[in-house]
Amino acid sequence: MVVQDIPDPDALDWAEKSLVAASKGDHDEAGELADRASDAGSLLGIALSTYLRTSHHQDVYDQPTAFEAFIAGGGNVDLYQRTSATLATGYPGIGSLLDIGCGNGLALVPALQQSVAAPGGTAPSMIDLVEPGADLLQHALAAIAGTGLPVTTTAWQVGLTDFLRSAPPGQRWQLAQSTFALQSIEPQERLAALTVLSTRVDRLLIVDFDVADEKPRSRAHISGLATRYERGLAEYDDDVRVLVAQGFLMPVLLGQLDPDGVRTNWEHTADQWREQAQEAGFRDVQVLPLADYWSAPAFVLGASGR
Repeated sequence: MVVQDIPDPDALDWAEKSLVAASKGDHDEAGELADRASDAGSLLGIALSTYLRTSHHQDVYDQPTAFEAFIAGGGNVDLYQRTSATLATGYPGIGSLLDIGCGNGLALVPALQQSVAAPGGTAPSMIDLVEPGADLLQHALAAIAGTGLPVTTTAWQVGLTDFLRSAPPGQRWQLAQSTFALQSIEPQERLAALTVLSTRVDRLLIVDFDVADEKPRSRAHISGLATRYERGLAEYDDDVRVLVAQGFLMPVLLGQLDPDGVRTNWEHTADQWREQAQEAGFRDVQVLPLADYWSAPAFVLGASGR
């Protein structure tokens, strides 16, 4: 992991001002302010300047290699190790597993291997993978096949809402899990999907981030984003940072702010995640801390279905 000091306050201030302009839809001013942040030494400024002038309006998953490079480096290494270890503790005695937003299997596959490696350990014998990204889904399937585990895997290249509409109506899973994926679903659509899911699973595990509840596009919100993303970009070396920034982090960041952009995630506090799970009908909802992370602390939510 590359560790780099946060630039002087003036550099980060220019980056914040660039985000403010982007939040007002003024891309030209945002680009000019990003240039100033870049000149002053801000990694976020460099990333914003490049993205605003060359890659604007690119979808966050247009480059799955960027997402895969992101989760394979920086603070994600420790984060995913902790996540996999936590998932593995829920597998003993589980025959059917639903993984929502499995990505390339980076959390799932090590969890399966750890579960089997434990004394008397087993892994789910039937797994349904739900992942809208075609390349990511194929990588997950290949990774599971590469373990040699006796697992029957069904792949669904759709989002959760469409999956629940098309899955066999009588099918039920002993465990459903989702790691850093449900934040990509608009909150009301997510609530509707979780409400349906609560009637079709015995247990639910969600891993996500406990993000401060701030008014969208407020100065406090933008200042926090600038500081967090500056820190996150510093965890990658120069070559990987360009790929990660342009193919993943900048679309995610600007999607939260740009009124003309495509929003790709909705972040919440852990308490809000708990409340939504309860509103959806899940019982015995518990939230525990999982790991520190540059963006926000990660947590694991466990609950029982109906």
